[in-house]
Amino acid sequence: MEYVVQTKDLSKTFAGKAAVNNVNINIRRGDIYGFIGENGAGKTTFMRMLCGLAEPTGGAMRLFESGDLEKQRRRIGCTIENPAIYPAMTADENLEVYRILIGSAEKRIVPELLDFVGLSGLGKKKARDFSLGMKQRLMIAIALIGSPEFLVLDEPMNGLDPMGIKEVRDLLLKLNKEKKLTMIISSHILDELSRMATCYGVIHRGELVDEFTAQELERRCRHNLKIVTDNPGKAESLLKTSVSTNFESRPDGAIILYDRLDEAANINKMLVSNGLAVSALSPGEQNLEGYFMDLMGGKK
Repeated sequence: MEYVVQTKDLSKTFAGKAAVNNVNINIRRGDIYGFIGENGAGKTTFMRMLCGLAEPTGGAMRLFESGDLEKQRRRIGCTIENPAIYPAMTADENLEVYRILIGSAEKRIVPELLDFVGLSGLGKKKARDFSLGMKQRLMIAIALIGSPEFLVLDEPMNGLDPMGIKEVRDLLLKLNKEKKLTMIISSHILDELSRMATCYGVIHRGELVDEFTAQELERRCRHNLKIVTDNPGKAESLLKTSVSTNFESRPDGAIILYDRLDEAANINKMLVSNGLAVSALSPGEQNLEGYFMDLMGGKK
């Protein structure tokens, strides 16, 4: 399996404060990597370093399994923060400007990209009159001008209405499937991210606190029994010896049990009889947002 991104202890500090702290991320070719974190967690700074827009203060990075970052970045397209769109220009005029800037001689790329992102046939309509969803699709088209193999997308669905979100989601899935593009996508709309991503990284205060595949997320979020006691370590030992080993411990001290779910009363009785105070024992299942909130609950 080829890796598009490999970082080793990648770090970036501003005025002595770590915005990104010893982050190790591996993104495989073909992945849609969902990058999750609160505002200020370090997502944009990390993505800027990938694209060469910020210089790391520590660690190392390889792109396409090469240390020649300048050369390999020619294979990357990105939209980070607010890419410039010329409001008084049409969609094709905007693309033509960027085509010239990157030195592409292929003029046919402009109508092809407009058609691909669903912006063909707009005539002389100026970008200032586009909906937000149309602007997002135009920005993605701009990122595609150099025929990249890897897309870095910072909040591509931010501020969109439900229809705009669906349009952008469908476009990104189409890019991944038809053009075989690998992507890293940051988003606060976790439900939508879960409909696209094949793997995830969670960053908190500059540190990567969890990384998992879509299959692993599905396993973690299936039907479960959440157990909270005053002594998580002892509860784990009792569960292992008396109930099951099919559980995991969360950073907030909760234990998530994945089988014997119909025996909640007996499990509660066993824990209490062994001197534990059980403050919660509740069935449930989660989505990505719920899992993220639980994970962050243990990181405050």
